[in-house]
Amino acid sequence: MNKPSECGNTIVNSSKCILLNKQWTVKNMRKNHGWAAFWQKKQYIIAGTLVILAAVGMTVLYSRGQEQERKQLEQEIAAEMDTENQNVAMEEETEADQVASILKPQTQSTETAEVEKESEEADSGQEEVAPTGNTSQALHFAAEDGILWPMEGNVILDYSMDSTVYFATLDQYKYNPAVIIAGDVNSKVYAVAKGKIQSIETNEVTGCTVTEDLGDGYLAVYGQLKEPEFAVGDYVEAGHVIGYVTEPTKYYSVEGSNLYFELRKDGVPVDPIEFFE
Repeated sequence: MNKPSECGNTIVNSSKCILLNKQWTVKNMRKNHGWAAFWQKKQYIIAGTLVILAAVGMTVLYSRGQEQERKQLEQEIAAEMDTENQNVAMEEETEADQVASILKPQTQSTETAEVEKESEEADSGQEEVAPTGNTSQALHFAAEDGILWPMEGNVILDYSMDSTVYFATLDQYKYNPAVIIAGDVNSKVYAVAKGKIQSIETNEVTGCTVTEDLGDGYLAVYGQLKEPEFAVGDYVEAGHVIGYVTEPTKYYSVEGSNLYFELRKDGVPVDPIEFFE
């Protein structure tokens, strides 16, 4: 509504003109107030939108920052793992080198010893073969050194070549060239001295019988055995298990399981008791 430009000079016209001006002024004030309220509302909306956009922007920036930190952390962890693996590999390689340096001299020493042994055998022309007269002479037995007991147990029949002794199973008196030592079946029987297995035979009186050459004409005879631990030609040391006590033959059924042990010098029985330590 446009502002009235002219008013009459009369009182009526003047009053009317004043009224019209007031109405125009009120309408303009209302109109201006409406625009002000409208723009104020718009400002709130714009401000709210900006706040939301700022919050979204900050969230995006924060998320990106966290992602970068995560990637950086993963890279650092991967780098540390690579370094640790390299250190472990270097330590293992160092340990392997140390072990190799320890084992290598031992291997070389063993190889050197084998070469020297082969050289000595080639020079002497000797080889390990079945027992021979020459090999027996290489063994040495000193009577004063004595022998070990072949088994723990009681002597139930003494050596006796000067007078006869009573054999309960045979129910007769006989000379006895050995000592009969009582023992349980499966009891271990030991070599009385160092020697070489000369023979392993079986007969009806003493069953499985092992003869050991001690050297210097001495032989040790072990009877009533089973499961010999050595073969003919094998060298044995004093205290090695020769075999095990077995069930007695029919010639010793009353006496029970036992070890028949005989010691010979140049083929003649001698009293083992005099040699036992």
